[in-house]
Amino acid sequence: MTGDERRSRARGLSAWTTRRWLRAGVAASLVVLAVLGTAGAYVLGRTGTISRDLVDVRSPALTVAIRLEAAVLNQETGIRGYGLTGKAAFVTPYKQGLTEQEATRAQLAGLLRKDPDRLKDLKTVQDAVTAWQERIARPIAAQPAGSPSPLATERAAEGKALFDEVRASLSAQQERLRADRVRARDDLMTTMALRNWVFSAIAVLIVVLTALIFEGLRRGINGPLEQLGADARAVAGGDFEHPITPTGPADLRRLSSEIDFMRRRLVRELAVSEETRLRLDAQAADLQRSNAELEQFAYVASHDLQEPLRKVSSFTQLLQRRYGGQLDSRADQYIDFAVDGANRMQILINDLLDFSRVGRLHNAHQSVDLDEVLERTLSSMSVGIEEAGAVITHEPLPTLVADPTQLGMLWQNLIGNAVKFRRPGETPKIHVTAEREGELWRFTVTDNGIGIAPEYADKIFVIFQRLHTKDTYSGSGIGLAMCKKIVEFHGGAISVDPDYRDGARIVFTLAPRPPESPGTETTPEATRAEAEQPR
Repeated sequence: MTGDERRSRARGLSAWTTRRWLRAGVAASLVVLAVLGTAGAYVLGRTGTISRDLVDVRSPALTVAIRLEAAVLNQETGIRGYGLTGKAAFVTPYKQGLTEQEATRAQLAGLLRKDPDRLKDLKTVQDAVTAWQERIARPIAAQPAGSPSPLATERAAEGKALFDEVRASLSAQQERLRADRVRARDDLMTTMALRNWVFSAIAVLIVVLTALIFEGLRRGINGPLEQLGADARAVAGGDFEHPITPTGPADLRRLSSEIDFMRRRLVRELAVSEETRLRLDAQAADLQRSNAELEQFAYVASHDLQEPLRKVSSFTQLLQRRYGGQLDSRADQYIDFAVDGANRMQILINDLLDFSRVGRLHNAHQSVDLDEVLERTLSSMSVGIEEAGAVITHEPLPTLVADPTQLGMLWQNLIGNAVKFRRPGETPKIHVTAEREGELWRFTVTDNGIGIAPEYADKIFVIFQRLHTKDTYSGSGIGLAMCKKIVEFHGGAISVDPDYRDGARIVFTLAPRPPESPGTETTPEATRAEAEQPR
């Protein structure tokens, strides 16, 4: 075989899959086992045939031949005694010998029916016995009893010669039968030895095939799979640069190549993700600095706005008290506009400060009984509630780990809105519920007020968003936005129930314990500005 042919054959074998290798191995093993099984079956059949021939034919034939010889000898003894003495008692062995001769001849002919050579020997014996009987035995037996037979004396020499031929034919027959039995026994021993060798070879071959199968599985399947598993574990352990080495049959090599392709894809994606993470970290740092600067700016700006706003509000109110009614009606209207604008500006700035403080200054997490927080909130709002004639009820509320100040602001805004947006001429009724929903607590605040249209369900939680003019309902548009910020700070969500039509129903969830989040750092200037704000 040339080098090119060997390389071509190696490439052809390398393209074999695990299934093809298994099929080829099983087919080869079955062929070898079938050949050995056939040989074993032949040897077993041959052993049985020889054993049956030896036991059922050769040994019985020799025994019957000896009995035949004995029957002929009995005839010769009886005839010889009868011829010499003339006594009738000697005729009995002769007749018994005839009967036994016929029986043994028929039995021997049946045993040797498939052996023409031994049947020929039997015919030779039968012919010799028949010649002796016709010339000697029958004539002497036909002589009258009582006196010696003269025929026996006359044919003594001839009788001896004829019976010697009988003896010779019987001896030749028995010798051949003995030789046949010896050959049959030798064949049996040889065949049994061959049988033992064949079955020993089958056993050895089965052991060798088993070893080859296990070794083939180890090298072709277990070994490559273990190598693939080790490479995969190395990659899973963080060594993403570790290559996946293709080994084994074609399908396992394809699997290794696909896993290695996936590894390279993950390496590329991780590189992109790392680059993106670095950019996000940089952006987060920039945003954190920007937020800190914006917070500081908000604090300082609110502080700086408070002082001139207080002056504007104070002097416009002083102007209204001193010169109210002394100027014309247009001047009084202008003064009212200035006082109202200054007051609303003051309220807006204070609301913005409260909104910015959520999650930053009010962050004292502790065990909070919401029943007590709600009762304190209702007590602080008692004047407005009594003026509106509102009826407020609630179910038992849970105890959570939260910030009590923020939860008080949450109840104040939700109850205050329910009282504010009541139906004209109808007693406000507000009901608060709480129930466990998975890992969270689900709360509802239901009222019988004017309600919220479904198209505005999301808009009302945006800061400064109002559904009515300030002349119809007062407020800055920050209350529900603040509620949303408080709820989300405590790991929950807030929304409007769109299916409730008899008023408004605000639904929100709170976690038993707020999620961990890093606190917001504040600058010294911002802290001082907070401390200087009027409460």
